[in-house]
Amino acid sequence: MGKLPNRPAPSQPSQPEGPQDSEQAPRSSLRMSLETDAQAAAQVTGDGRLNVNADSRFARTLLHLAGTPSYTADDDDGPPPAYAEKEWKVSLNVVILVVGSRGDVQPFIALGKELQRMSHRVRLGTHDVFRDTVRDAGLEFYPIGGDPAELMAYMVKNPGLLPEMATIRTGEIFKKRQLISDILQGCWKACCSADPDTQTPFVANAIVANPPSFAHIHCAQALGVPLHMMFTMPWSPTTAFPHPLANVVASQVGGGVANYLSFHFASFLTWQGLADIINAFRKDTLGLEAVPMSEGPFLAERLKLPFTYCWSPALIPKPQDWGSRIDVCGFFFRKPPSFTPPPALEKFLEAGPRPVYIGFGSIVVDDPATLTTTILEAAKLAGVRAIISPGWSSLAPATASDDVFFLAGDCPHEWLFQQVAVVVHHGGGGTTACGLRYGCPTVVVPFFGDQPFWGDMVFTAGAGPDPIPHRALTALKLAEAIQFCLQPPIQEAARQISMRMKGEDGVQAAVASFHNHLSLQAMACDLLPQYPAVWLYTGSGRSMKLSNYAMEILVERRIIKSKAVEVYAPKLFHITKRRLDPATGVMSGMAETTMHMIDEVNGFWKRPYDLQKKQEAAAEKRAPAVHAASMVGAALSSGPRFVGSMFRGFIVDLPYATTEGLRSTPRLYGEHVPDHEPVTDWKSGGMVAGEHFLQGTRDGLTDLVTQPIEGYKAEGAAGLAKGAAKGLVGSVTKTASAITGLVAYPGVGLMKSLHALSHQKTRKEIQAARKAESTYLMTYQPLAAEVANKVVDAFHAFQDYLNEH
Repeated sequence: MGKLPNRPAPSQPSQPEGPQDSEQAPRSSLRMSLETDAQAAAQVTGDGRLNVNADSRFARTLLHLAGTPSYTADDDDGPPPAYAEKEWKVSLNVVILVVGSRGDVQPFIALGKELQRMSHRVRLGTHDVFRDTVRDAGLEFYPIGGDPAELMAYMVKNPGLLPEMATIRTGEIFKKRQLISDILQGCWKACCSADPDTQTPFVANAIVANPPSFAHIHCAQALGVPLHMMFTMPWSPTTAFPHPLANVVASQVGGGVANYLSFHFASFLTWQGLADIINAFRKDTLGLEAVPMSEGPFLAERLKLPFTYCWSPALIPKPQDWGSRIDVCGFFFRKPPSFTPPPALEKFLEAGPRPVYIGFGSIVVDDPATLTTTILEAAKLAGVRAIISPGWSSLAPATASDDVFFLAGDCPHEWLFQQVAVVVHHGGGGTTACGLRYGCPTVVVPFFGDQPFWGDMVFTAGAGPDPIPHRALTALKLAEAIQFCLQPPIQEAARQISMRMKGEDGVQAAVASFHNHLSLQAMACDLLPQYPAVWLYTGSGRSMKLSNYAMEILVERRIIKSKAVEVYAPKLFHITKRRLDPATGVMSGMAETTMHMIDEVNGFWKRPYDLQKKQEAAAEKRAPAVHAASMVGAALSSGPRFVGSMFRGFIVDLPYATTEGLRSTPRLYGEHVPDHEPVTDWKSGGMVAGEHFLQGTRDGLTDLVTQPIEGYKAEGAAGLAKGAAKGLVGSVTKTASAITGLVAYPGVGLMKSLHALSHQKTRKEIQAARKAESTYLMTYQPLAAEVANKVVDAFHAFQDYLNEH
């Protein structure tokens, strides 16, 4: 029990690849080659799952990029974190970013309420349709755009990661991409924009997000704040089971490696479809550099983002190869809302035995009438009474019946599932959890996404039948599944699961996990430790972290100057492209430089086209002369860009790729290669170059002696020969890397400094938003005079301490 079945790949025809979206930017032949290999190695089946060929050429490339999996965690993991209120006392602005249906949003409402109870200010950024639901729970709301009903309809038609040909022909791909672009923009505004109704300023001190929100890591990097990922299905690579969307095919590699690769296949295909949208968002909105194609699918692992999974460990135990940054805390349940059933529903429930609940929530289907007929027939064949929830598909009664009740309006699952004998639904994480919590045997009819995963979990736990894919649903199959759930062993299995789940508190454990992965030292103000540090004072030559209150008090009393204060970033994310060896480093560096130069040549015609489309979308009208001038200007801008790309490629990128490839060479024969300090500007570039030169030349000399000695100790004469070879290779590559690094690292640092100087718009916007918040607090929520005096005293005392130490 608790292990995800590894289903064999069904022999269904793969979907045609079809033409690419014409709105996408030109892509390099290298990227197109990777995409072609990926789609050949991972084909989408008719039920929206991935047939992953772990023996393919692309699988080997992916394993090379991702790194060899480990079957045990690198650190010591204990049980889910214990809940302890006293361990965290800093009140933060927490934004929760959620993309999905009502079942995806509701668990985060419960999380937000608990964070709010811990004195955090909580804003939930999600789709506008959930505005009232979020606000009725007492949380702040920010609309991020996107229509979840439209998203659900698209996902039902295209349940996998690659679209069908019909969808491409109707132009839905462009609409979906525009939908994602709108959501990215909305997520950023949710992080740092004032409330759209009250105009109360808000800037996040920490971000909680589900993976489909996509903007999460990029917003966190721009703001410099911690990010904590939370989700209902596995998103972190493991050898324990395959990705919930994957059917793994492997004969040459082990099952564990195949499982591990399935997660990276899914990540790569997702990134493949969204990379240009996300990178445009990074460059145009956030002022950040683009994420390389080879790094995008692995950002969560590279940056070691903390994850919390909200399922019961009694159903799916935490895999042994998930380290301490990943927690499995239990399902998130909100406090059951008060509910008074309408008289008609009460009368129906009292009129006979417990009915069966049938509803597909947020799912939108093309033919609701046929689905309704199938449901009514199934209830009749099974000999049960039924409560049918119309959901977003607007299921409507075909004929009146005393044994069938169609719900009208909202009816909380927490109340309803205590009144029924069996639940039939689409397999959303929240709905599945709620049914199991109240001991309901469950029939899952999955449509897409993680729904087959939850259907498998219910079946594996013995609380329901094998899930019925919605395209295979018939009245007979549904009737048989309902009758299966009414058997005493299935009823007892569901009751046992319910008892175990009631002993868990997933929300409290998740809040404890969130706090455990934050650094109190980095987050707290040095003078008012109950408030978050959002400003950095550097006027005295020593840095001091200040909260909004502390900064405003000290500036107001003219103890410090506002010019000596800058926005503080408690968590920095450094995204760099890894080079695995000298050969691939140089080749990929050359390929990228060539690609950028070709893109700039293509920009001669593409930029005017993009400008035209943008003006058309904005319904912007210009005089013909002005319009022509803007088109010519857009085209001619490719000239300087081409020269810049060539300069950066041959003067900076190529030496850097060579240096990093040489530096990484010892990894090929098992030697640990430590990461150097991040290069963030010209100063850090020079420091890293100096340190790398000293360490590289020193290790290059010592390797000639130490490697043969260590080899001899381990394997005798044979080891001596191997050690001598390793020493020679290490001496050459480390010394060469040390020398080329004197040019490469300062060059990279200089480019980052120039990029920062030319992309200050976002940083100024963040600073203005922070200032607006501090002004608002001092105006509408001022501190008492005695507290302000203590701030001044603490400032002088802290300065004295710094001077002494």
